[in-house]
Amino acid sequence: MPGLLDPLNIAGLHVRNRIVMPPMASGRAGPDGYATKDHVEYHRVRAAAGTGLVIVEHAYVLPIGRFNEGQLGAHDDGTVPGLRNVAAAIRGTGATACLQLSHAGSAGQPAAHGRRPVAPSAVPHPNGKSELPDELGISDIETTVMAFGDAAARAVYAGFEAVEIHAAHGFLLCQFLSPLTNHRTDQYGGSEENRVRLHCDVLREVRRQVGPGVAILLRLGADDEMQGGVTIDMTCRAAPGLIEAGADVLDVSGGLQGSRPTWHSGQGYFVKYAEALKKAAKVPVIAVGGITEPSFADAVVREGRADLVGIGRAMLKDPQWSAWAIQELS
Repeated sequence: MPGLLDPLNIAGLHVRNRIVMPPMASGRAGPDGYATKDHVEYHRVRAAAGTGLVIVEHAYVLPIGRFNEGQLGAHDDGTVPGLRNVAAAIRGTGATACLQLSHAGSAGQPAAHGRRPVAPSAVPHPNGKSELPDELGISDIETTVMAFGDAAARAVYAGFEAVEIHAAHGFLLCQFLSPLTNHRTDQYGGSEENRVRLHCDVLREVRRQVGPGVAILLRLGADDEMQGGVTIDMTCRAAPGLIEAGADVLDVSGGLQGSRPTWHSGQGYFVKYAEALKKAAKVPVIAVGGITEPSFADAVVREGRADLVGIGRAMLKDPQWSAWAIQELS
């Protein structure tokens, strides 16, 4: 079996190894959401350490979907020059550059966009921190789908080789998937097929706008770990449809509970979900969940539990983590 340091081809992309820098919000953007020199250096130094795939922190596709005031954006053409600088810095190190695209839905902070947040239904977010949202109408959903496609096209124009759709951590697409936050009775609510419809609509629109030569990743909230919420069994049933709609890679993480649930400890707490989806989806999967040790990450790949491994907080703490891992495993 291949290991963490072996290369991988994904939808026509050659990734030099299986180490992934996952999207971690840095709060470095100004009021306009444009990338800054700080964004460039923040990603460049971690890419230069030898990381295979760098997924740049979530960029909002619409102002109403902005999570907080420091969040990066891909919502208008003015974002392209700054994003181009970030992509060029990553690619200049030999790493593969990907931009994550997001809509926060009811997890968004009103101070970031000046109005009440929006969501599948007018129900409180389980995080207990957000305002009661307004329910999205069908025309609003159609606007959102187009916005993801437009943002993906900007990312590719700016030089990113891949895009990732954020459907995890309690953000908008995650809210549509979960029965806890989606109480709709139209074509976007009720059945599992209806609740995953927005994911598929977004994937198809992104594929339409970026064409066949760009890898599309989907960061998927595999399990809410809450009574009545999304379960891994449900997500596995949805996976084939997501692949058919355009997802080339599943980046497997938490659902409504977020990326760092307090009830988990140790390394690899979401790896079991990646392993299950790898069997169900038959496409490359990324495993995450508090992974810090190169030997642990290497074992996840060698045991066939996942194809790539995301190193988040450990890489945030030590920008040279990839260099350390390469030295230790070589």
